[in-house]
Amino acid sequence: MKAEVAQQRSLLELAELDAELSRIAHRARNLPEQQDRERIQADHTAAADRLAALELALEDLDAQAGRFESEIDAVRQREDRDRALLDSGQTNAKQVVELQHELETLQRRQSSLEDSLLELLEQREQLQTQATAESNGVEQLAAELARVQETLDAAAAEIETTRGQRSATRNELAGAIDGELLALYERQRASGGIGAGPFRGGQCGACRIEIDRGELSRISAAPAEEVLRCPECSAILLRVKDFG
Repeated sequence: MKAEVAQQRSLLELAELDAELSRIAHRARNLPEQQDRERIQADHTAAADRLAALELALEDLDAQAGRFESEIDAVRQREDRDRALLDSGQTNAKQVVELQHELETLQRRQSSLEDSLLELLEQREQLQTQATAESNGVEQLAAELARVQETLDAAAAEIETTRGQRSATRNELAGAIDGELLALYERQRASGGIGAGPFRGGQCGACRIEIDRGELSRISAAPAEEVLRCPECSAILLRVKDFG
């Protein structure tokens, strides 16, 4: 295949643009702001999970406290009823003894229940302190996540603007390149390699490998319009002087 030197120069410009677009795509996939966001998101999720666990524990303690309070209330009502019977004067000696014994038992039961309730309330207070601290942490992480998301969006928008500008330039440049030459370049790119590279100092600009003397002689002897391929990577070898 033959192509005018001007066409080869345009193809080299296109290859440089494609290399830049590849770097832009790599940067878009590896933004440090994205890594920050993922780290903060993970911290936020973990903190939210811990807070949810604490809130469930608090709900369980509240349910237990409610049962203790109901039982204490029932004991007090029983005590009030027994005292009312004692004070009524309508009980015989045997009933008095039984009521007094029951009152003592109820008082011990009430004291035990109140101690258990107090212990539970102290435990709840500790959990509530932890939950409050965890909740504050979740809010701080949410605010930090919002800030880093804003930074990430700005960085991504800047990249997309640059990508759009470079893509428009590429499309314009590709439209001016000979169709056969462009097709060869695109086939080479589709095969997973770099489509084209400059030939400088005996080295292929695509694969950066030194070309052996035999090939160098062949390259030197080829007309300027001849489209050559790198013997190592098959990229189009562009002998364009004073480029870039």
